[in-house]
Amino acid sequence: MVFNSLVFCAFLPLSFAGYWLICYPRGETSVSPRRLWMQNLFIVVASYIFYGWWDWRFLLLITLTAVWSWASGLRLTRLTNGGQRKLVVVITLVVNLGILVVFKYYNFFVENAAALLVLFGFKVNMWSLKIILPVGISFYTFQALSYVVDVYRKDIEPTKDVVAFLAFVSFFPQLVAGPIERATNLLPQFLKPRRFDYALAVDGSRQMLWGFFKKMVIADGCAPLVDKIFSGYLEYPGSVRLIGAVLFAFQIYGDFSGYSDIAIGCARLFGFQLMRNFSYPYFSRDIAEFWRRWHISLMTWFRDYLYIPLGGSRCAKWKTIRNVFVVFLVSGLWHGANWTFILWGGVHACLFLPLLVLGSNRKNLSTVIGDGRMLPTCREAVQMLTTFVFVAFTWILFRAPDLSTALGYIKGIVSPSLFAKPTFALSRFLWLAFLVVVEWFSRDRPHPLCFKSNATDGKRMFHCLRICLYLIIVVVCAANKASNSEFIYFQF
Repeated sequence: MVFNSLVFCAFLPLSFAGYWLICYPRGETSVSPRRLWMQNLFIVVASYIFYGWWDWRFLLLITLTAVWSWASGLRLTRLTNGGQRKLVVVITLVVNLGILVVFKYYNFFVENAAALLVLFGFKVNMWSLKIILPVGISFYTFQALSYVVDVYRKDIEPTKDVVAFLAFVSFFPQLVAGPIERATNLLPQFLKPRRFDYALAVDGSRQMLWGFFKKMVIADGCAPLVDKIFSGYLEYPGSVRLIGAVLFAFQIYGDFSGYSDIAIGCARLFGFQLMRNFSYPYFSRDIAEFWRRWHISLMTWFRDYLYIPLGGSRCAKWKTIRNVFVVFLVSGLWHGANWTFILWGGVHACLFLPLLVLGSNRKNLSTVIGDGRMLPTCREAVQMLTTFVFVAFTWILFRAPDLSTALGYIKGIVSPSLFAKPTFALSRFLWLAFLVVVEWFSRDRPHPLCFKSNATDGKRMFHCLRICLYLIIVVVCAANKASNSEFIYFQF
């Protein structure tokens, strides 16, 4: 089930109403432990319907991942021997990552191993499998793994409530494309009573609306031309290829950050606070700042569970450089079983390297650019434009189906044809300018439609439901006239 579908328009209000009716049955003013358990069970059922809408067989994998991780957490509490505790974590990593590798990377590794053996003169006949990639498997696998590691580190107490844990792993708003939540943040929210917060739900509705705008106006508006340019790039001059790269930069931003806005807003309707996943990344002044603002949940996951355990920056300089490359290369591989993604991660590591060597990788830590000024300084504008150009060029690797296409595409951009007149009018991209202007003047807020509200009466939740429903129906119906495209990050 996708957010930008009429099915979701029916699913969301029904889930919203059923969830809060279970929480506040007639005659009760508080949430009893039994009601909380029923509420969490309702979330599990709703999430399984949402996820199983693609293919019910996917439910077997997510259940296996969740139950194994939950049982591993309980096992860790019963062990005091350090070696035995490490063994439990290692086995859990092998099982969960093994499932991910088989479904996502088996053919990639087999095909490349076969090509390498042929290169050395060996004749091979290796088996490839026609495997359906489960939607969102990378996201919920990392979420489950973080729980086991946090329990091992004693950052969180393991829960005995398997229903609450299943709800944590399968929570439908962020199940298939994040944010990748930590157990330390989201799991405790399933273990305590939740009361309807009108102001929180209204703000969530607004954030969902902005997410739908970014997905179905910005991303889906750019998609047809991006597909046309990338599929027939040999026919276009460098100027058109450059425009295609810029459009894809906005497409992937509108698509992925739009999903995150919808997910975060939807979670607020149910009384949950998810972590922020995007913070206006195209206003970044260097690559390091870009990665603090783009896909925040993934990069902080790699920081805490890969970069720091490898030694982080508290080691010899060459080891720090190694750690940076490991994180970016693994990040590239996480996105897909293709050398284009690995090279994409490697290029970003190379762009990050000068900042690391010069010690300026943590220079731009402020979340608000310009300190409240209406316009950026010339220096800031040049820095943001330069960073965006670098990022847009790396997105070519991300979008291209293979390395030869990516290199051929880039070769055409850095040719004299870059200065040729584009073959289509640029006026169709006014929506992109609108997006940039709105987000620039909203850069001190979590999202552009975030406004203060004095309405906090929980009895008005059905008014909130009606507003949210109307907004979603209007946007989705308008979008369905043109397209009903899935989100790009569903493939990851």
